Amino acid sequence: MDEFSDIKLSRRELLIAGAISVTAAGVPGAAGAVAAAPAAAPVTNKVAFQVNGKRHALEVDTRTTLLDVLRENLHLTGTKKGCDHGQCGACTVIVDGRRINSCLSLAVMHEGSDITTIEGLGNKDKLHPMQAAFIKHDGYQCGYCTPGQICSAVSLLSEIKQGIPSHVSADLMARPLLSAEEIRERMSGNICRCGAYSNILDAITDVAGSGA
Repeated sequence: MDEFSDIKLSRRELLIAGAISVTAAGVPGAAGAVAAAPAAAPVTNKVAFQVNGKRHALEVDTRTTLLDVLRENLHLTGTKKGCDHGQCGACTVIVDGRRINSCLSLAVMHEGSDITTIEGLGNKDKLHPMQAAFIKHDGYQCGYCTPGQICSAVSLLSEIKQGIPSHVSADLMARPLLSAEEIRERMSGNICRCGAYSNILDAITDVAGSGA
């Protein structure tokens, strides 16, 4: 008979004892715990770009996204942080004439770039035609996604003028035609949780028809 034969533990008691020992091992200062190494200092880099016509020179953590630099460093909070995974479009800005999800792009990647945010399209005293159309057609409800929607809508019309096809373009070699189907496809990366999609479509169609 071995020395542990008189120990009687239920399966539940054994699991509890095991969980306690594992937890204790992970607690700083617990018996046998190894002191954690000090965290390394963040790596920073200088970057300079134009935002809404104004030059900015910054030194930022190389892991910082363009979205966070716009909001936290430059205090341009019109650009919204939504999903932070590039899935909702709330953070859309226009970089060198093309729309991007700023939450997926590192700030240090944009040395010398020309960036336009919702604040650079227009203001309360002089609205951009797309901003005015969103108000006219009630293309927003809570308004959280609206800056990204408007930046995407402005870029959408530019893409069509340049002849850039989309997934639903019938002929990739022909200039795409402005249609409800084209607009829906090109705006599909911008989610409106309030469901104002039909009004957004009306706003974009209105601006396209005005030639803006």
